Amino acid sequence: MKYFGNLLVLLAVGVAAASAEHTPDKRLAESAEVLNEIMGAKDRGIPQDLLEKAQCVGVVPNLKRAGFVIGAKYGKGVVVCREGAGRWSAPSNIRIEGGSVGLQIGAGETDVVFIVMNKRGMEKLMEDKFTVGGDASAMAGPVGRSTEANTDAMMHAEILSYSRSRGVFAGISLQGATLRPDRDDNRALYGKEIGQREILEGRVPRPPAAQALYSELDRYAPEKRSAR
Repeated sequence: MKYFGNLLVLLAVGVAAASAEHTPDKRLAESAEVLNEIMGAKDRGIPQDLLEKAQCVGVVPNLKRAGFVIGAKYGKGVVVCREGAGRWSAPSNIRIEGGSVGLQIGAGETDVVFIVMNKRGMEKLMEDKFTVGGDASAMAGPVGRSTEANTDAMMHAEILSYSRSRGVFAGISLQGATLRPDRDDNRALYGKEIGQREILEGRVPRPPAAQALYSELDRYAPEKRSAR
């Protein structure tokens, strides 16, 4: 038991050190780059018709996957949501965490993108903490240039998620992962303590550092398309 405890401490220290190198501004730039590269892949991106209908879009660059005996996932990212007129909100910094016990060989990093498809999912996202698949239904998202509007992805899931690792892009399940706002990074980005709901409902000015991310979102999910 002591061995496992020490292992978890080392993992936490390593992740904290890596995260400290990524400021909120840098994470916004990385998120824009991830979205650009994923959507630019021929016939292997997120279906644009899904992205256009999304209520919220989240990007987690470099989600950590720890190996050894105890598997765990940890990452920081950003999320934006549609305001009333369809305009993208200011970004909120988030943490995504999840773990499993069992043999897991190797370690690596994965870029994760998730899209929230309806108002109920967006409401869950605004809570202090929620569990994907428990508090909000989720599934691995379909891949391709377009998808039919009556697919299971459109009809049932509140959150669709994707991953890219070593150049391979695919739908991925975030079942069991927890998402919560990163208050420290939001304070650093906006200069004051501010709640996730206030940010995502459009009550906070959009920071200049997020312009590259808005440019990518406007290319594939333009603001003139009102949320549904």
